[in-house]
Amino acid sequence: MLILAFESSAKAASVALLRDGRLLGQSTQISALTHSRTLLPMAEDLLRNCELKPADVDLFAVAQGPGSFTGIRIGVSTVKGLAWAADKPCVGVSTLEALAWHGVAAGGIVCPVMDARRSQVYNALFEIREGKPVRLCEDRPISLEELAAELEKLASPVFLLGDGAALTADFLQKRGLPFRLAPDNLLWQDGWGVAMAAQDKPPISGEELLPVYLRLSQAERERQERLAHGET
Repeated sequence: MLILAFESSAKAASVALLRDGRLLGQSTQISALTHSRTLLPMAEDLLRNCELKPADVDLFAVAQGPGSFTGIRIGVSTVKGLAWAADKPCVGVSTLEALAWHGVAAGGIVCPVMDARRSQVYNALFEIREGKPVRLCEDRPISLEELAAELEKLASPVFLLGDGAALTADFLQKRGLPFRLAPDNLLWQDGWGVAMAAQDKPPISGEELLPVYLRLSQAERERQERLAHGET
């Protein structure tokens, strides 16, 4: 099976091409450019360099959240359009589960964290078993204080990765809690992780693919706060 996978839920924009679980190519960029400018051209270049076209792809995969509201929308919209145009199925996967695949070589408990602002992170915990991450809890927005209290109960240090890893490491270090910080080449979200997470998911149509935000946008939260105080 040929999978073309997209990751745009955070700062990194990444596209990967895998055939039967083996990486054929990947393009990743961490820059100030918006994903709407980088994501599709990266995919087009990757397919062309591998002498393939969208019609050759068997499955399109995308990180559907959590993460940046704008980034998630760009990735999901891109895959919905490609799946529709090529009349091929697609899969949306958790950004956190895709990140957890970067911890396979590290083993133990993997703790992907994404900065959710306001001293919170998007997080889930996974344990590496038989060469793959096994989910220990659902994706959730959680405060650093609550996460630290959870990790304190574990018998071994967790493997931290994701764009919230440095923030979380600093918080844990101040509380004397053990952890292992992923090296830079494993720290960021990428298309390879999305493709690996997509392999055991049931395919759906582009029409069925939806983003997963976990919480309201900042604008919507502020609107609700104004309404709660009788403001318009």
